[in-house]
Amino acid sequence: MEKIPVILIFDIGKTNKKRLLYNEQYDLVFENSIQIPEILDEDGFNTENITALTHWIRESIHEIKNSKEYLLRYTYYAAYGASFVYLDEQGNVLTPLYNYLKPLEKKTKERFEENYGPINKLCLETASPDLDNLNSGLQLFRLKVEKLELFSKIKWALHLPQYIHYLVTGEVAADITSIGCHTLLWNYRQNRYHDWVIAEGLDKKLPPITSHVGLHDSSAALIPYLHAEAEPFVLISTGTWCISLNPFNQTSLTVQELQQDTLCYLTFKGTPVKASRLFAGKKHEDELSKIKAANLTGSAYESAYEKMMLQIIQDQIKSTDLILNGSSVKRIYVDGGFSKNEYYMKGLAKAYPEMQVFAAEVPNASSLGAALAVHDKWNTKEISQSFLKVIQYADAVK
Repeated sequence: MEKIPVILIFDIGKTNKKRLLYNEQYDLVFENSIQIPEILDEDGFNTENITALTHWIRESIHEIKNSKEYLLRYTYYAAYGASFVYLDEQGNVLTPLYNYLKPLEKKTKERFEENYGPINKLCLETASPDLDNLNSGLQLFRLKVEKLELFSKIKWALHLPQYIHYLVTGEVAADITSIGCHTLLWNYRQNRYHDWVIAEGLDKKLPPITSHVGLHDSSAALIPYLHAEAEPFVLISTGTWCISLNPFNQTSLTVQELQQDTLCYLTFKGTPVKASRLFAGKKHEDELSKIKAANLTGSAYESAYEKMMLQIIQDQIKSTDLILNGSSVKRIYVDGGFSKNEYYMKGLAKAYPEMQVFAAEVPNASSLGAALAVHDKWNTKEISQSFLKVIQYADAVK
């Protein structure tokens, strides 16, 4: 039997770790996922088990390479951001993969702001809200301040997608989608590392920036939409966080936007994507639990749920408006859980009557986007299909 040519994609989320195979037509021909229990770092804080993750990735590649059904042409990767893997001179992992939710010591943050503040100015220049360890540049700064002996042993600091690239290829490299995503590292105005990064010598711990070395998953998830849609659009990716992404807004961030949780991503081509975040999925989950706990039924339940959704929609409109300003967008796509919520979708359609509002479905958008990003590396066929399945909600306002 002739083997099926495929690309292997690792899509590494904080909860689910997926491996997926796409054929040359970008049909998903194999998928499975695992959850790896977290471990504790030296301070007792939950963190990724990087040893177990490394073992799983290596075993997965070995398994696919030796498959009788698939011909592995290429391996690529998307993963969550804001997490560094630190390697020593011999390429060994030095530390746990510190959790970006781990609190930053107050003294460390104060020292940083004394040296390089005011923080608002720095946040504007790096298009990064002030997020403590979610600003991965501060993770490096923390090690230099709090654990200098350990810091001195670091040869390379690799964001998680680029660590996977290192496992696969042996090459150390940095990628702009990781470096440019709320890290405090990248000066968007000057298109280079920020002065504070150079002053601290952190740039010497970061390998050269190159292409095709793994993607931040949020940037990867946007790629199928960019392939399928020629007209300017906004994507609202819904889940625990609802993230509004506008790749057609080139206006600079303002202090007011940053204070309302707006930031910029960089695409794998290095162009900025203005984005705003809303904790709407978590709010929906918490409020729905309260409604159910009240044992409401019938019209009382419907009324309470509708009231909850009205507030979420109002918050969503405020969040999305932040990245609509300054662009000529006429279409809004919604993917994820809320794309199936009638209240949410009809509320958006009513709020934006001058736009086309679509519930869109791109299964495994991050992994598919990663595969598309390296199309020329493994696939000789043309990209001929549209990856969008949409339902328009314009009629909802009539």
